This record gives sequence, C-alpha cells and structure tokens, in this order.
Amino acid sequence: MPDFVQLWVYLSSAPLVGLTATLVVYLLAMALYQRAGHAPWANPVLWSILFLGAALLITGVPYPSYFAGAQFIHFLLGPAVVALGLPLWERRTTLARGWGRFLLAALIGGAAAALSAVLIGWILGLPGDVLRSLAPKSVTAPVAMGVAEKIGGVPALAAVFAVLSGLVGALSGRALFNLVGIDTDHAGWMARGFAIGTASHGIGAARALQVNADAGAYAGLALGVQVLLASLLIPLLARWF
Repeated sequence: MPDFVQLWVYLSSAPLVGLTATLVVYLLAMALYQRAGHAPWANPVLWSILFLGAALLITGVPYPSYFAGAQFIHFLLGPAVVALGLPLWERRTTLARGWGRFLLAALIGGAAAALSAVLIGWILGLPGDVLRSLAPKSVTAPVAMGVAEKIGGVPALAAVFAVLSGLVGALSGRALFNLVGIDTDHAGWMARGFAIGTASHGIGAARALQVNADAGAYAGLALGVQVLLASLLIPLLARWF
C-alpha cells in the first residue's frame, strides 16, 4: 500500500497525467454520446467536466497540477475556433449580402444575454464583482475571463459562467427551437445556428456542427462576432454603469 501511494504521488505530479486523463475521459464520453444517438443529455463536454472534477476532488490533485498537462488541449482551442472560418468562407456570398442583418442580430442578442444575466443577478442581490463576472457569460471562456478582469470581475467565475452558458445552450437548444417553431429548412438552420452561437459560444457551436453544417457555420460566425463586440463594448458600457 505505501508503494502504491508513493506511485500515485509521483504520477499525479507528472504533466502528462492531466493530458492523458482528459483525452481518455473525453473519448469515453464521446463513445457514450454516440451510443445515445447524440442525445443532448449525453453531451461529452458535460460528462467530461463532471468526471474530471470529481476525480480531482477525490484524489486531492490541485487544479494547477492537472492543468500543467491539460494546457496543450487548452492551446488547441485557438486553432479550433479559427478553423470555424472555413465553413464561413464557403458561404461568403450569403454573408456579403446580409452582413448588416447579422451584425444587428449579434448586437441585440449579445445585449440581451449580458443585460438579462446582470439584471437577474442584481435582483437576487449578488455582489458587484459577481455581476461584472456575469456580463461576458455568453462569450467563449478565455475572452470572458479577460473581459471580466478588465471590468473588475472575477476571471475564474467568468469562466464558470461561460462554460455553464455553453452547456445550457447545448443541452436545451434543440428543444427551445422546436418549442418556438423555428423550421429546419436552410433559413431555419441559419437562425438556429446564429442564435446558439450568440448565446452559447464554442460549446453551442460544436453542438450545432454535429447537427447541421449550416447551423454550425452560422454558430461559428456568431461566436466570432460576439467575441469582437463583447471585447469592445462591455468594458465601455461598464464605465457608464
């Protein structure tokens, strides 16, 4: 038993353990997701977070030790987001014709996402730094952390809120779109994708890509536009309020 404990202490401090654990857990979660027929409740990101979080709590491994190995996957988020530009390039004619409508929809959607979260938090009596951490919740986590830090929020909380927003959108998006009667024709997939990308950033866009190519493309567009708008407008508006 002492030998096993010493072995675990050694392995838990090795950077590759975080990387290996993340890949193995995600592949298992993806296998479950596929066996469940891509059901929203089986979202692999959700189950990976739950399992890895529980494993870190049970084993007592500090998050910085885990992230020392998993940060390579974190680095790949950048190229993955950039890769979303390819489907947009393939639809550049549509984008050129309707760029004004897309920009207006992004402004309205982003404002609704940020203001509704802050308003609900204010009604519930949340502290000011938590409210400022809520404002960028619908932007992808790395950008949300940077925006929150700039306006006096808590970057770690902003990341949590961003991930939760993405998961809620990925889990409930299809049901909500069906409930409000958005069709599944070309225009409908465009609307669904843009909406999920606006509200649920990268996690929502990944889910949209699995469902329909058009939805995934416009979710990627919405994600990129929200990153730009939030980075510019939220710090500016925070000074006024």
